Amino acid sequence: MIEVAAFDRLGHFKNEWLNARHHFSFGSYYDPTRSGVGPLIVWNDDTIAAGTGFDLHGHRDMEIITYVRTGAITHKDHLGNEGRTEAGDVQVMTAGKGIMHAEFNREDEDTTLFQIWIRPSAENLTPGWDQNRFPKADRSGVLVPLASGRSQHEGALKIHQDAALLGATISKGESLSYQLGGDRQGYLVAATGALLVNGTSLQARGGATIRQEDQLILEATEDAEILLADLPLQ
Repeated sequence: MIEVAAFDRLGHFKNEWLNARHHFSFGSYYDPTRSGVGPLIVWNDDTIAAGTGFDLHGHRDMEIITYVRTGAITHKDHLGNEGRTEAGDVQVMTAGKGIMHAEFNREDEDTTLFQIWIRPSAENLTPGWDQNRFPKADRSGVLVPLASGRSQHEGALKIHQDAALLGATISKGESLSYQLGGDRQGYLVAATGALLVNGTSLQARGGATIRQEDQLILEATEDAEILLADLPLQ
């Protein structure tokens, strides 16, 4: 079963510095039919104006993955971690028993990113932050683990859940396959481009909820950059 939510169906929030689309219920946007997929409860598509960002605020008991699409985001937290994550790269924050952080666009242009929240498998974990570079050239035609709590995904940023976020680029007319497994579920987003997911059309920045599909065949109808969350059933 593949259920697609087009980009223009997503929740929307906009103010003078943030333009956000919400794949799932978040903030003032609530849709009882879109509360997440298993432990994946937030997938926000944010555009942050130059020189602005999120002031110091707190989180707890959440794995927060940030995938930067264009520009860069600068992170700073109360633990002393500080870093700049550029387009195509990923940062992960384990909120655990509590973390205070700020995220700012220090660039001269808008930054666009996906912010993805996954519930951890345990509460009150030690908070932390990490980042890594994932060159797009290394993801051409293959899904590369970017953040994962699964033992087979060496080299991915660590999260505390039996879940993984994988990324790939696919040239128009090409395809790749992925063994999801009938005992798993997924959420697939095209950051750019368009593709067919087991024959179902997915356009740029829309999302596809995937259940009871053992194998995925992803065929690019346009040059596409994709992200797949591989998730347990609960």
